[in-house]
Amino acid sequence: MKSEAARLLRVEALSRNFGALRAVDGLTFEVGEGEALGILGPNGAGKSTLFNLVSGDVRPSAGVIRLRGRDITHLKPYERCRLGIGRSYQIPHPFGRMTVFENVLAAASFSRGKGEGACYDLCIDVLTQTGLLDQSNAFADRLTLLERKRLELARALATRPALLLLDEIAGGLTEGECQKVVEVLELVRKSGISIIWIEHVVHVLLATVDRLLVINFGRHLAEGEPRAVMADAAVLEVYMGIEAE
Repeated sequence: MKSEAARLLRVEALSRNFGALRAVDGLTFEVGEGEALGILGPNGAGKSTLFNLVSGDVRPSAGVIRLRGRDITHLKPYERCRLGIGRSYQIPHPFGRMTVFENVLAAASFSRGKGEGACYDLCIDVLTQTGLLDQSNAFADRLTLLERKRLELARALATRPALLLLDEIAGGLTEGECQKVVEVLELVRKSGISIIWIEHVVHVLLATVDRLLVINFGRHLAEGEPRAVMADAAVLEVYMGIEAE
């Protein structure tokens, strides 16, 4: 088990009910400083609900969420953001009639402890990192899907997160575009930011994360080194539809 100094996020016995449906059922896991954790599961496994619980968009029915040892279970999303949790959404929704720079500036202005001049510098750094600097003056509603995905990532990074939640950022992209996203995320990882990444493009996930957590019906199914987890008989049967011999 990681020490408190090395542990960034700790989720303990987390559950969420929607009426009679238990979307997340007693999940416990943790993420270390600078670590990348991938999350897999079939449709309806509870992955998006889990993200919404960690980000604060949904309140848990039971369980505890701790960030660097602090109980954040009942904090609002903006409070968690200012403590260091940033996220992207599966479907990007930028401010369409604002420029790329203005979109990122709006996020940077909300970040922790930044004055106006520092926010502008942060925007330049983030746009450079995500490959969008040349698009700074373009209106967001004119961007391609890849560019909108990059902007979604840029806006999350502009909040200066310690933990970045990525929700299917490679979804809908071509093989070459996925590789460009991976290259950006490698730079993000080198900066020391921890990542939790939900993704259906499995080979992209395996190329990036340190550990893999697989859930099914909101419950823990398997966890560990990515390729070992993907070879697990229960994972093959539930996620890949392959029955063990």
